Amino acid sequence: MDRIETIVIGAGVIGLAIARAIAQRGREVLILERSDMIGSETSSRNSEVIHAGLYYPTASRMARFCVKGRHLLVDYCRSRGIDARPCGKLIVATASAEEVYLETLARRGEANSVTGLRLIDGAEARRMEPALRCTAALLSSASGIIDTHAYMTALLADAEAANATLALRSPFEGAEAESGGFTVRVGGPERMELRCRSLINAAGLWAPLAATAIAGMPADGIPAMRLAKGSYFMLSGRNPFSRLIYPVPVDGGLGVHLTIDMAGRARFGPDVEWVDAVDYRVDPQRAQGFYVAIRRYWPGLPERALQPGYSGIRPKLAGQGEGWRDFMIQSEADHGVPGLINLFGIESPGLTSSLAIADEVADLPETGEAGRSLAGASDSRGLAYG
Repeated sequence: MDRIETIVIGAGVIGLAIARAIAQRGREVLILERSDMIGSETSSRNSEVIHAGLYYPTASRMARFCVKGRHLLVDYCRSRGIDARPCGKLIVATASAEEVYLETLARRGEANSVTGLRLIDGAEARRMEPALRCTAALLSSASGIIDTHAYMTALLADAEAANATLALRSPFEGAEAESGGFTVRVGGPERMELRCRSLINAAGLWAPLAATAIAGMPADGIPAMRLAKGSYFMLSGRNPFSRLIYPVPVDGGLGVHLTIDMAGRARFGPDVEWVDAVDYRVDPQRAQGFYVAIRRYWPGLPERALQPGYSGIRPKLAGQGEGWRDFMIQSEADHGVPGLINLFGIESPGLTSSLAIADEVADLPETGEAGRSLAGASDSRGLAYG
């Protein structure tokens, strides 16, 4: 049976970043991806925003990873020539009652070591963005946008240069925890069994299902899948904004905000729709709610200007009305299974946090030098997967 030091389940942005970090530390990595391309779900169905880290409770994983990850991400994109633009963001209050929230958000951002924050009044916000309607705003100059596809492609290139292997059309079907590692079952055109010392579950939306297929993983350590669908609509006319525009957050998300793609076009979303199954179709009827939400801060939005775009689904750990839950990164200390790392609920700001999360996971004992000594000699390099 072929032996691998580390197997990563999932070739989204988190799985790719983790594989890169581990491979660059001199360890052998195989990435299993059930699709025929990288990052085809959550990683490519988001706002492509670089977050600053001001929304999340101080000392939480989201806050720590977002702030550290933004610095790592900006430096990485600069070094690799990836398009990442610090266009800035305005979080806007459209009524005086919402201004208290902006003040609270600014204090939280400062506590999280976020730089470039400034509270401004409505007049100054309108000088920055003449089409905007608001009573006050919080300017986050560190926020921006990124070419997510180029970023994931670069992560994969780095990982492969460090001797990682990507196996597309190779779904993870299950694993048995055994002494010194795992026996992993891989489906797809070339079904096989592999042996690994470390198993990293970075399957995104499907991480809870992947965890249930790992014999030895305690069932009470696996969170339920809670899916919050978010649809996006595209602006068919000229975009009058140069910055990202965010309203105050809503339950389950950050509200219907305006983001800008790399070509300068405006898109709006996501809204929040709690669903029981993955379905990426965009219902055109949801546009009516978008018009109402957007016109609170852009009253000049023309009729029939919104066209259905795309949708994404957030892998939530808390359901509707259940409050906020942090990223969950489980290791042996949490579930008792040596060599297994589970990542659950890696929603926004997962993209911004990806390099920081990867460093954290790569430095855990499960993926360190102790794991190498138990993996045994590997004879899998050069094999063709998927």
